[in-house]
Amino acid sequence: MCKSITIILSVLMVCANGRYLIKEDYRNPYVFVEDGRDVRVYDLEEALSEDQQELTHANNILRVRRQAHGALSSNPDGTSNVMAKVPLSVNDKNMLSAVGTVSGASGNGGFKAAGGGLAWDNVNGHGASVTGQHIPDFGDQLTAAAKLNVLHNDKHDVTAQAFATRTFPSNPNVPNFDTYGGKVGYTYDDKVGASLGMQHTDLFKKTDYSAMGNLNLFKGRDSSLDFNAGMSKSVSPYIPSSRWEPSAGLSFTKWF
Repeated sequence: MCKSITIILSVLMVCANGRYLIKEDYRNPYVFVEDGRDVRVYDLEEALSEDQQELTHANNILRVRRQAHGALSSNPDGTSNVMAKVPLSVNDKNMLSAVGTVSGASGNGGFKAAGGGLAWDNVNGHGASVTGQHIPDFGDQLTAAAKLNVLHNDKHDVTAQAFATRTFPSNPNVPNFDTYGGKVGYTYDDKVGASLGMQHTDLFKKTDYSAMGNLNLFKGRDSSLDFNAGMSKSVSPYIPSSRWEPSAGLSFTKWF
């Protein structure tokens, strides 16, 4: 770890465990820290504080994962979801990645949906994506999504997300239709989180609501295990009665 940092408008320092890029614009000086896996952003005053003993493991930072990673999660029906993300282009503020997903995999070659696309992530926690997926015996979907990091400090994080999906049914008698919605999520100390979401499909006059929570059980440098649980409900004039349905599962993420 470097013991001191000298600032000259723009300075590049090389240390045994990473690279430090310091930038100053007179109004809001900041530091980018690259350790081969992450790009992390620090307020300059915090970065130089003697109380900051370990820059690369600070809790009050925003990060963009630079390496390829995959996630595996379970569903109540016993199937699994798989996601992979591979960076294509990265700089000190932004990352463009290729993403691929398989949902509802049964383990014997069957799945409920599979697709891929492109995702953009910003070091401040913002992002956007364009993805497509195929649903066997149903059709194809094209989705545009965006997220905005509303608040982030050493303990609290609030992110808002929105999406719009166009569905192209394989049945010629069913017209194309749109689904749109959003979600607001809160995380405390990078360990406990909760979210509220809603989506609506005009064709079916159907609105789905969800309230979810998650608890991080383990987090290492290259892996994470989380427990997820919540309730969901669908409301439509075509559904005579509806109730809140519980769900729970585990999700495992691995960075390579």
